[in-house]
Amino acid sequence: MITQKIFIIGLPRTATTSVCAAMLDLGFTTAHTAYTKQTMINAQVIADTPIFCDYQALDLTYPGSKFINLSRDLSTWLPSIRQLLERMFVNLQRDDGGSNPTLRRCYNDVFSPLTRENIASDQFLTDCYNRHQQAITKYFANRAHDLLTIDITDPDSFNQLLSFVDATSTNAGFSHMNIGGKVTAWKKVKHPLKIESTNRGKIDPV
Repeated sequence: MITQKIFIIGLPRTATTSVCAAMLDLGFTTAHTAYTKQTMINAQVIADTPIFCDYQALDLTYPGSKFINLSRDLSTWLPSIRQLLERMFVNLQRDDGGSNPTLRRCYNDVFSPLTRENIASDQFLTDCYNRHQQAITKYFANRAHDLLTIDITDPDSFNQLLSFVDATSTNAGFSHMNIGGKVTAWKKVKHPLKIESTNRGKIDPV
């Protein structure tokens, strides 16, 4: 089993929760989002916010890290990410201190400009997805050994993950979580290796 940090850099709604759950079962301390320095220190595997936005900076902060990129068919990703962005839109646009500033920064950076009109546009969301994938491909162009890209609907994706992290498992594959637009599955996960994203609900000052 590898001992470096592992950052899951796929965009929201590309199965980050399912992969995090798999990493817990493989024996890795895992956080789905990280909003404190302590979370970054304690978790070996970290996904979602701010990872999908800050992976290049994190690569410099944690030399030798490994990265897992997640892809998803656009026909299923588009309605899923649209539903999420519509639900989050008001909080993502607040600047009165009433919402998570890291969350706002990351989403407004990757989905820029974040407007209701753009959220409704398949082309805009597709461009955001492709821009993210292209940036990852370019950044890791000469470091294929540091990056794994998988779509968890691929029957071989779980075996590819096991090989990448040098682990074994009796499981047959990934558990599909947060189905039907729900994004609460991680909160319900109970596991001794699960690392909380906040300090009792509080985030570090930005």
